[in-house]
Amino acid sequence: MKIMEFFNKKNRILLYELVKTDFKLRYQGSALGVLWSVLKPLMLFAVMYVVFVKFLKFTDGTPTYPIVLLLGISLWSFFTEATTVGMQSIVGRGDILRKINFPKYIIILSSMFSALISLFINIIVVLIFAIFTGVKLSWLVLWLPMNFLQLFVLALGISLFLSTLYVKFRDIGHIYEVILQIVFYSVPIIYPLSQVANFKVFGISAQNIIMLNPVAQIIQDIRHNLIAPVTTPTTWGMGGILYSLVPIIITIIILIIGALYFNKNSKKFAEMI
Repeated sequence: MKIMEFFNKKNRILLYELVKTDFKLRYQGSALGVLWSVLKPLMLFAVMYVVFVKFLKFTDGTPTYPIVLLLGISLWSFFTEATTVGMQSIVGRGDILRKINFPKYIIILSSMFSALISLFINIIVVLIFAIFTGVKLSWLVLWLPMNFLQLFVLALGISLFLSTLYVKFRDIGHIYEVILQIVFYSVPIIYPLSQVANFKVFGISAQNIIMLNPVAQIIQDIRHNLIAPVTTPTTWGMGGILYSLVPIIITIIILIIGALYFNKNSKKFAEMI
């Protein structure tokens, strides 16, 4: 994937048009339209809150936990949507690939940018709830651009890799659904990290193992920097610098592998679809 190609005016215009088209088609024929990008995570949050907070008593013991839960669900919704539509985007845009010659990664980016728009709408909703519940923002919000960049890079690397596999093997879509369910329950989205504090795997704290997952690390970092810096643990407070850098390095490795695999096969996409 040649980075300088992205700055080509023709490619930027194509990317803009694809993002606009993707976002319009997503809510075409829907009575509520773009409001669904807000309502879906809110409804999911309501179900999770009643089941896991009210009935199962999952909480970190602070009044901010419902907002922390909502933020986690919004971030997870972006990750699942971005990687799922990214995985399917090359096959879904097969008609364009056969007619126009352009960098194929633009299709991946356009599908992900549409998901990114929904994420930032959700973040605004989270901020509104946070303000009304008395959450005070700190200087840590300055780290948020880096946190969101890492989340996007992770989703991009996975999307590049999966979209290439999906062209060859449609079964990848079903396998990935199962993987997403496993990851969802293995990272602290609906439960606080302290819930697994007493568990050990081969003598190592389950907390430390979970936080090596870039998804868990990013979600916890954003929660920490935006909503609850005191009650939300991150890798930076759980180990040394090397430990904290592991999930970031994993993110970079995933992007590199995804980009290399995508570039190696992208010229054959039109023939294979």
